Amino acid sequence: MSEHPTDHAATAIRAEKNWATIAVLIIAFLAGMAAFAGIHQATMPQARVETADPTTLHLSGEFVESNLGSALEPDGSVTVRAIGQQYSFTPQCILIPTDTTINIRATSADVIHGLLIQGTTVNTMLVPGYISVQSARFRKPGEYLMPCQEYCSFGHEGMWGKVKVIDKSEFMAMASKQERLSCVK
Repeated sequence: MSEHPTDHAATAIRAEKNWATIAVLIIAFLAGMAAFAGIHQATMPQARVETADPTTLHLSGEFVESNLGSALEPDGSVTVRAIGQQYSFTPQCILIPTDTTINIRATSADVIHGLLIQGTTVNTMLVPGYISVQSARFRKPGEYLMPCQEYCSFGHEGMWGKVKVIDKSEFMAMASKQERLSCVK
């Protein structure tokens, strides 16, 4: 028994409707993922813009040299303050604990720099006059390279820092003895 030509047309229409439904579902899924990421600051700019005067960073305010590095906050989180400047990061090595919310607050003293912690989702631009804020959490001890990933002039290729992640209990013991921490003792 041979099929009637209208059976082929009906089968083709059903297949097209099925594929159109799959395409619509994929598009809806991707739009939902983009909205979710945007809500969680993965792709959207910060809701609050903070500024800092790049000409007085080292003299007063949040980014004075004695305030740079890692600090334990009353809520148990750790705030890291850093400055990018041609051609180094201050502090050069950031010390942070495992299994703790880390809030990185950084800015630039001169030109646009990039703060990237290799092997993580931390990647932000440091723009003179603005404070970049990014959160992170590290699960295991180790060392991560932190290159400037934004071309900042001759000497850019030598602008590297390091993030050293240590056990939380070791960090807490060190934090109880001093206010600001970095890898340099």
